[in-house]
Amino acid sequence: MKNRAHFRALALGFAGALLLTATANAAEVRVMISGGLTAAFNALVPVFEKQTGNKVLVAYGPSMGTTTNAIPVRLDRGEPADVLIMVGYALTDLSKKGKVVAGSELELVKSPIGVAVKAGAPKPDISSADAVKRALLAAKTIAYSDSASGVYVSTEMFKKLGIEDEMKGKARQIPATPVGEIVAKGEAELGFQQISELKPVQGIDIIGPLPDPLQKITVFSAGIATGSKEPEAGKALIKFLTSPAARDEIVKSGLEPIETATTH
Repeated sequence: MKNRAHFRALALGFAGALLLTATANAAEVRVMISGGLTAAFNALVPVFEKQTGNKVLVAYGPSMGTTTNAIPVRLDRGEPADVLIMVGYALTDLSKKGKVVAGSELELVKSPIGVAVKAGAPKPDISSADAVKRALLAAKTIAYSDSASGVYVSTEMFKKLGIEDEMKGKARQIPATPVGEIVAKGEAELGFQQISELKPVQGIDIIGPLPDPLQKITVFSAGIATGSKEPEAGKALIKFLTSPAARDEIVKSGLEPIETATTH
């Protein structure tokens, strides 16, 4: 009996040691991510956690701007991060400021801009630049994001269409909140944002992407934050996001994987 009890104690001790080792080896990966990749990312995180034993802690916010949850603002106030996933040129700006580990940046996906209306509302023609112009002039209220797509719509697209002045009274930037939610509430007739950010919103119909002459593709990239406590686990997460295992969720969310991506 004593031998059996002793063996059981040893076995339990060994199992406990294994558990402690696994816990010690598991990492907490802190990620800051902007809206474009969020839907796909949230679906993929449990798969990554199961495969690696690592835990992913996520902070959401726009790639740019001055709202309290914007990624640059979060970093400026000292919030910890291992991985940054955001608009590519905004990540490059952070890299120039020394907030991203040199050489860790990796392009992940391409994201087109889409147009949405409230569910059940008439869908205007957006098949050409002229059609989009007519739809914008006919709409009483228009909403666009405070991130990359909205910057383009407000500073380039309206100008390209020659309707900059007409848009001043009725088109507004939506800080932090998804544009689709504003459209779903009936607070804007037309909403412009990346399709991957419109797709998760209930209560809207996505008419489609902007036509080619007006389309602006945004590239989303990832990088390791300077001062990361878990850079290797962070690199493993970025590598996972570029793997075949992640492709279906990324495509499903309205994004196009960048096939030529290679990890550092």
